[in-house]
Amino acid sequence: MKRSLKIVKESWPFLRPFTISRGTKTTADVILVELEQDGMKGRAECVPYPRYNENIKSVAKQIADLTEVIEAGLSRAELQAIISPGAARNALDCALWDLEAKLKKRPVWELAGLPPPKKVLTAVTIGIDTPDAMGRRANELSGSPLIKVKLDSERVLERLTAVRSNAPNARLIIDPNEGWAPDLLDTYLKDSETLGVEMVEQPLFSGNDERLLAVNTRMTICADESCHYRADLKSLIGKYSMINIKLDKTGGLTEALAMKKEAEAMGLTIMVGCMTSTSLAMAPAMLIAQGASIVDLDGPLFLKNDRNPGLRFDEYEIFPAGREIWG
Repeated sequence: MKRSLKIVKESWPFLRPFTISRGTKTTADVILVELEQDGMKGRAECVPYPRYNENIKSVAKQIADLTEVIEAGLSRAELQAIISPGAARNALDCALWDLEAKLKKRPVWELAGLPPPKKVLTAVTIGIDTPDAMGRRANELSGSPLIKVKLDSERVLERLTAVRSNAPNARLIIDPNEGWAPDLLDTYLKDSETLGVEMVEQPLFSGNDERLLAVNTRMTICADESCHYRADLKSLIGKYSMINIKLDKTGGLTEALAMKKEAEAMGLTIMVGCMTSTSLAMAPAMLIAQGASIVDLDGPLFLKNDRNPGLRFDEYEIFPAGREIWG
């Protein structure tokens, strides 16, 4: 067996600038990993995330530092033990899944003991902007059954009112990305509840989320930045009732599958999310999305151009990846 590793840094321009509480992005900066063995190529993509002390250079180095053991035939199980969860392990783990699927001529869902995946409804996301601009964007997306609204600590009620008035029939979920102050939490939750918001994702900085033990709201509270992998789950009980599983946090599909099973056994419901990236990053996440309460895999819709071939989007539904894409 001879295996080779290739690492490619890529930048994919957005259709429009995208703003969250931490700043504005105009490109999806990703790392593509290719593993070639016996004439077959396994591919995957990851997104280094500064919030988790990652960047393109550091993650590319993490992957490159493992070249010798990867090319010597490192297995997925061995990978989990030698590198911590994060973007680098995600790219390698998902590339190993894809390579195995191609070598064995069996889809990843079958290798993982899962049923065949089906299409899922994804949320579509509105970034932070002026209330008028967010209202206009909500009007453009008003046919969507599920809209996700990014927020910070400014003009929360005004922005949400603009979105709700322009998309009166959509289910609304909101994501402050840790941007709310603890002393304003109750006010923001009450305002959101009044406008029919059904879920709020990571309202407080992860170090302040003990405050969530005292909240009184009908809305679901979902952990994102506070929840990376299975070891985090016990600390969430009583604060959150839902977790957002992202492959770039768990370090790949292997951990994500185990985490989903364990979280559900603990009574937590599942959201599946993504970083802004191409269809190659969404494809393995589609396996976690099966049966999830909320799916947020609209990353490719932010891009001027996606990979070709890419995932098929039929308005707000995503179809599982064909094997020419991944898995």
